[in-house]
Amino acid sequence: MKLVRYGVRGAEKPGVVDADGQIRDLSGIISDIAGDVLCHLDRLKGLDPSQLPLVEGNPRIGACVGGTGKFMCIGLNYADHAAESGMEVPSEPVLFMKATSAICGPDDPIIIPRGSEKTDWEVELGVVIGKPAKYVSEAEALDHVAGYCVINDVSERAYQIERQGQWSKGKSCDNFGQIGPWLVTPDEAGDPQDLAMWLSVNGERVQDGSTRTMVYGVAHLISYLSQFFTLHPGDVISTGTPPGVGLGFTPPRFLKAGDVVELGIQGLGQQRQVCVDDA
Repeated sequence: MKLVRYGVRGAEKPGVVDADGQIRDLSGIISDIAGDVLCHLDRLKGLDPSQLPLVEGNPRIGACVGGTGKFMCIGLNYADHAAESGMEVPSEPVLFMKATSAICGPDDPIIIPRGSEKTDWEVELGVVIGKPAKYVSEAEALDHVAGYCVINDVSERAYQIERQGQWSKGKSCDNFGQIGPWLVTPDEAGDPQDLAMWLSVNGERVQDGSTRTMVYGVAHLISYLSQFFTLHPGDVISTGTPPGVGLGFTPPRFLKAGDVVELGIQGLGQQRQVCVDDA
């Protein structure tokens, strides 16, 4: 299934994408694509989307999961991206947190913070947790996945790297976490370690990679993180980016107001964002 949340920000309704790519309303069956609903998505498998109400027009698409408690990101998880960043491949996964207030819809604008000169892009595979995971083995890890999605882990490199402290303040600005358009369930998404991914800026392809080249795969990441804290339904893991970020160009290239960023992952949909200056 391809699950979607649509409508005004903060009041999104749940939906499902039918065979013709149209959104069908699920609000008569579930309250949201969030929380305990994610533990029981198998109950939706018998539904015929064509029998559900059609959502008319072109509503705003929200983040494909609601109620996220933890927005976890893995740094330097592609060896070639680590090289372009001038950093070593880590001996274990590098974890940082992104504020949940950064979460927005897949086509919501990238808001460039006041004073920013180094706002950058990162296409990433997102993993949404579907049932609690604590001390799980790598063999069991994928049983805890509700689905997969596209994430743009937008980053302000000066705040991230040149300022004091941890990376989070360069990763957590408003609208620095586009998630969606769909939450694709594992049965439809296929092998999470064999998905093509790409990102373009103003029509120029700058990232062109595959989840095959991750240093630490999805199952390993879930198992690893679950050793430190419980993963809860709705938690999101953003698993790292392939090479081609603006920081890696010579000279570096960063986003400015008016730029258009488009990105996608095989079978998981596409995003499109216009960059705007913060008011």
